[in-house]
Amino acid sequence: MSRLIVFGTGGFGQLARFYFERDSPHEVVAFTVDEPVSHEFEGLPLVAFAQLPELFAPGRHAMFVAIGYRHVNRLRAAACERARALGYELVSYVSSKASHWGDTRIGDNCFIFEDNTLQPFVTLGHGVVLWSGNHIGHHATIEDYCFLTSHVVVSGYTRVGAYSFLGVNAALRDGIEIGRSNVIGAGALMMRSTQDHEVYVPERTRPRPQRSDEIGF
Repeated sequence: MSRLIVFGTGGFGQLARFYFERDSPHEVVAFTVDEPVSHEFEGLPLVAFAQLPELFAPGRHAMFVAIGYRHVNRLRAAACERARALGYELVSYVSSKASHWGDTRIGDNCFIFEDNTLQPFVTLGHGVVLWSGNHIGHHATIEDYCFLTSHVVVSGYTRVGAYSFLGVNAALRDGIEIGRSNVIGAGALMMRSTQDHEVYVPERTRPRPQRSDEIGF
């Protein structure tokens, strides 16, 4: 069992502690942020990141950076680099309720929630987050610091470029390449490769003019 520090006090930080303590060999012993407004969070010490090495030495503690997809995942990437520079090992979490064959190549600081399906020959870079219920097809590659929300389908032989965000129910056909720092909105259907920094948002469902009691449903 390793003693683990969680960087982040938002919802992701709370969830990280929950999953690590119930479904991993790691014990969360503290939280950290850059500018804490109190001295504890969730009943554990909350320490300013600059003071962390003095109180929780890198050689004796590991870290997980629980920062979401803001600024197209760049905040999470930058925090990971800062933690590495201080000498902290960044650990990954793979839910015992996720499906995989044990051959998945996974970088550091990844978080794989329950009900994900990872087929054979999948590669995940550093800092990848797979929220619940995604399908990652065979021979697919998800590059560094991508964030896939839920019920995303990444078909076989597809590559998702670093720092990209994929919204709920997005679907990627097989054999395409998504550029770096793409934002693929909820419900998008991607049938071709994209360039870097592109945004795809499908048309939203619009309300009909009738009231529900007027359509005979």
